Amino acid sequence: MKALRLTAWGEAPEPTEVEQPVPRGAEVLVRVEATGLCHSDLHVIDAAAGALPYRLPFTLGHEVAGRVTAWGPDADGVEAGQRVVLYGPWGCDSCDRCAAGRDNYCDRRDTLAWHGAGLGRDGGMAEYVLVPSARHLVPIGDLTADQAAPLSDAGLTSYHAVAGLRHALGEGTTTAVIGIGGLGHLAVQILRATTATRVLAVDTREDALTLADRSGADFGTLARADTARVLRGQTRGAGADAVLDFVGNGQTLELATGILRPGGELAVVGSGGGRLTVSKPGVLPPGFRLSLPFWGTRPELTEVVALARSGAIHVETERLPLSAAAEAIGRLRRGQVRGRAVLVPD
Repeated sequence: MKALRLTAWGEAPEPTEVEQPVPRGAEVLVRVEATGLCHSDLHVIDAAAGALPYRLPFTLGHEVAGRVTAWGPDADGVEAGQRVVLYGPWGCDSCDRCAAGRDNYCDRRDTLAWHGAGLGRDGGMAEYVLVPSARHLVPIGDLTADQAAPLSDAGLTSYHAVAGLRHALGEGTTTAVIGIGGLGHLAVQILRATTATRVLAVDTREDALTLADRSGADFGTLARADTARVLRGQTRGAGADAVLDFVGNGQTLELATGILRPGGELAVVGSGGGRLTVSKPGVLPPGFRLSLPFWGTRPELTEVVALARSGAIHVETERLPLSAAAEAIGRLRRGQVRGRAVLVPD
């Protein structure tokens, strides 16, 4: 079968012919219908040798939707032809957190040679993907594959980040979303669907603000020198009750802490390499709480799928064939992807 595999750190992944996997034990074989392309894929491709515990080569792709085609003799709860989305973070499968569907916070994560599908283990940029257990599969019913695949990270990570702040997002509150890309535009929709907060959107691109508006943002502004003042004006000077930073570089963290209300909530989701210096006393908002959400839980993925099937959230996608993966990766690097690029088998 065809697969896009990472064979050397810091080099472009290679289209390769590999043997179609055969499920054994509790494994399940899924025929891939769509795979989302994520900035995390770029971080993996660009990683220096030794920076990640993964062993080369492996197939990329951690946002995967498809159809169950075969399974091993010990697999439970699967049906031939069942359409599913993969829960991407795969943990040790034996700690309490994995047992509760919280593989994203697996107690043994630092000892594993993988972090999930396409992250050290073969992922979905191929015709088939082998899943270690049916517990990593969430049914999607009639949801289209290009909508379902990005839910497993872009949707799930955004949902998990919002869920951690939801207690503070009642009537009369304001939340700023920085970075309206694959995750950010879904965060805007999830905030509108699950909270009563007013949503402010920030990005460096006009087309991203247009996407934020379509996603339900109450206000949008370009990131520039006066953005903090503009956003504070939208909160009558008080500051935002919560900020979700989907970029995470030095500039966005400075903006986030500059607009956050005392006692507010800051969730840093993006991995842009920014740093916060914590000191007391200092310039950070007094009483603020910081979270670093990572991916999400399996029960939360079920909730995200339900939101999508109800029509409450919709992923802005650009479909490309798997053979055009190099083009898609290049466009993602240049910031030219609107929403989420989704690769489909040729």
